[in-house]
This record gives sequence, C-alpha cells and structure tokens, in this order.
Amino acid sequence: MAGGRIGGLVFAAPHQPTTRDTLVVLFLRGGCDGLTLVAPTDDADYVAARGALRVENTGTNAGLLLSNPLANIDFRLHPKASALKELYDSQALAIVHACGLTNGTRSHFDAMDYMERGTPEDKNTSTGWLTRHLRAINPDAVLPAMAASASMPASLLGSVDAVATTSVPGFKLNGHYKYGPLQQDALRVMYNGNSILHRAGKSTLDTIAAVQAQNPANPYVPDVEYPTDSYVRGLVDSLKAIAQMIKLDLGLEIATVDFGGWDTHESQNGVISNMIDGLSRALGAFYNDLAAYHSRLTVVVMSEFGRRLKANRSDGTDHGHGNVALVLGGNVNGGRMYGTWPGLANEQLDNRVDLAVTTDYRTILSEILVRRLQNPKLGYVFPQIASYNPLGIVQGNDLPIDYSAGLYSTYLPHLQK
Repeated sequence: MAGGRIGGLVFAAPHQPTTRDTLVVLFLRGGCDGLTLVAPTDDADYVAARGALRVENTGTNAGLLLSNPLANIDFRLHPKASALKELYDSQALAIVHACGLTNGTRSHFDAMDYMERGTPEDKNTSTGWLTRHLRAINPDAVLPAMAASASMPASLLGSVDAVATTSVPGFKLNGHYKYGPLQQDALRVMYNGNSILHRAGKSTLDTIAAVQAQNPANPYVPDVEYPTDSYVRGLVDSLKAIAQMIKLDLGLEIATVDFGGWDTHESQNGVISNMIDGLSRALGAFYNDLAAYHSRLTVVVMSEFGRRLKANRSDGTDHGHGNVALVLGGNVNGGRMYGTWPGLANEQLDNRVDLAVTTDYRTILSEILVRRLQNPKLGYVFPQIASYNPLGIVQGNDLPIDYSAGLYSTYLPHLQK
C-alpha cells in the first residue's frame, strides 16, 4: 500500500458524450491524520494532547490559515499543503471535518472494506458502491473497467467488465507482434454473441480500439510540471495516466487512485510532512493539468479513519475515528469548511479518545452522486441509507431521491455472476 496506483477506470460507451462529471476517488490508505492535515490550532485540548506533533498558529512554520472555518476556530492546513491552500483560496476546494465511517472499527481492513462496499454494517456485500452506481445509471450497459493490477478496489467489487493496464499507451491487446490484428479478429468472432460474457469481451475490444485510435503519447506530456520526488512518484504516475485518459475524451466516468503510507504510529512529524507535501503538490498539478475540464471534474479525497487525538510515546498517533475529507472541482462550492465540529474535550470525544464523526462519509458521496453524477438511486448505491441531507458542497440539481433497494435486489444475482 506504500505507493500510488490507479485502482480503476470506468468508461462510458466510447465516443458517447455524457453530461455527468468524471469522478476521481483518491483514497489515502493507512488512516491519514486529519488533525494534522487540517488542524484546530488554537483549541486548548488539541494543544495539550498533541504537544510537539501539533500544527502551530504562530512562528515561521505556522499552519496555513483557512477562511470560513467551522465554529470560528483557527483551522489551518499543514504548512506543507500550500498547493491545497491555493485551491482552497480559489474556491475550487472544500473541506469537510469530523467525517467518516459511522461504524466504530479501528481496523484498517474492516474500515476500508465497509467504506468501499458502501455498507458500513455489512462486509459481505458482493458489490462496491461504485459498481452499483454505474449499474444504477445504466443497468443495461456493459461498462469496461481498467485496473493497474490484478485486483480491483473494493469500491468496484462485483464489476464484470474489468480489464487491467498500467499505462494509457499500454492499454492494448498484448498479442503476437506479427499476428496481433488476426488475433483481435479471432477474438471478435469469439465474442460475437449476446450473453454478458460476449458483450463484456466486445466492449473491451471496442474500448481498446478507441483508446489506440487516439494514438496516446508515450510518454505522456502534461501541460504542467508534476512533482518528481520518490515518495510521491506512484501517485503522480497514476494521476498523469488519468489526466491523459480524460484528455482523450473517450467518456471516462470513474477513476480510483490509492495513496498509501499514512499509518504514522511513530516519528510522525517527518513522515506526514512528506506525505502531505506530496499529496498537495500532486493534486494541485493534476487539477491544473486538467484546466480545460474543470467544469466536469469532481475529485474526492478520503481515508478509512483519522488518528487518535493524544500523541503516543513513539511520537506518533494510533488509530482513531473522525477525519477530514476534501472535495475538489469546478462545480465545488469551495473556500470554506463543512460539517459540524464536535469539539475535543474528553466528554466530546468518541470513546473519550478520538475525534467524533458528525458527518457520515456517505452524506458527501450522496451529494456528489445526485448533483454531479445525476444518480438519485441512493437506496441502491447505499442500501442502508435512509435520508438525503446535502451539505451544499457541490453545485447541481437535487433530483427526487429513490430510497428503494429494488435495483440492488434485481441486479445482485447478475453482479454476483
């Protein structure tokens, strides 16, 4: 989990334009410390609990002051997050604090599983929330998915349309150098049918042909300079590949990216400074690289849980609960913080040790689904959700919400196959 990778790319039908945004989900694996990324620097309980690990509000290394904070608290981004601060000040970036998984688990694997399946009380769900979203907006379509490894993220669990690739130019059929075209013709004959398997194979071949027809540059030449530091290289490579694919205008709908290494149990200050610096500059470069696509791009950044309020004896922080989420895009009501700040006094903490969760992470995703991805079928995407309470993070229309799980019940056997 230490590096970045493209977790999955999902396309609409090639050359079929869509009015929906491209959604990029960036998952910070390991439990990012939201109280360091976005810190309540003048909170007396925070100062007392964190000691030398805290972000300060004075001095040469003070955090970056945020306008429109929660509860009139002096919230500041980590001093290494200057690119995120620029996006925030330009009103492209919104911050949601004290959010996350309502299930109280402090297990990395359980928390990631619950979040990506979209069912916080059920780890046995056979599909991921992104898979269900894609089926809900067009249940009859075969939507090819691309992953950078042999496995898909749990958010795309149950997709029957997955193919693997490590780069955009490399997204092709690796056949015999001499007989490749004949092999492709043979595959088209094999997949000339109407079953799910036949349609998936034909769709994959069509998407490969569509990508290769665009003759993607190898290597990709971005419009801006990305960071080259070794600790962020994996994330940068993934974001570059997604940016290149978006620019091919082939109808990319969903991309997921992982950035691991946030499990800071010891010597946190040095590690997290590099991680935040890399995240900030890579995300800033990615957004600027796609300047022409801001009006139909939404990026959400989340992690499985935050870190404990009190520093441990190894100058680190242990697994916590509430955390921070970032939402970036041309239709984001940025430049302000969202959510409800619960406070950090002992009686306000979850189990008297952790930042409490006051905003369910599905509240954020639901608003993006409805307003930016035009999908009101929340009962299918998040089967346990009972209400729609947008925070106003993104612009768009609130469609009539469908809370029924009918689609989930109808297509579950299909997805399991």
